[in-house]
Amino acid sequence: MNCWTIRAAAVVVFFLWAAMAVHAQSQTGNYQPSETGRIHRPAPSAPAKGAFYDVGPYPTFRPQLAPGDGSREVNTYCNICHTARYITMQPVLPADAWASEVNKMIKTYGAPISEDAAKKIIAYLQSHYTPETRKQ
Repeated sequence: MNCWTIRAAAVVVFFLWAAMAVHAQSQTGNYQPSETGRIHRPAPSAPAKGAFYDVGPYPTFRPQLAPGDGSREVNTYCNICHTARYITMQPVLPADAWASEVNKMIKTYGAPISEDAAKKIIAYLQSHYTPETRKQ
């Protein structure tokens, strides 16, 4: 036998083995389509007569700003777009950073804050939320 005959015989044997394996796999198993992918669970029990289920009110946390001159303006104008949490969760900012933040809200985001109110808001934030004045 030459090497081509041996290779051809090996290829034939491989394909016969593969065909038998495919045929054997197709003949085994449980093929009931009504059971595939089904999860069997008991039905939920009926609620008791007169039962009342309640999760209660949605919990909301409204942080309190430090009292002081300008807190009314902060609550009035800043709460139009965001809550006071945005002020209290900020890292401790220097005074000039608070002025930049308020001016950014007015110029970039279009916050309807008058010039007098903006001055009060900046003064309030600088007097209560800077590294020197932040109450722990």
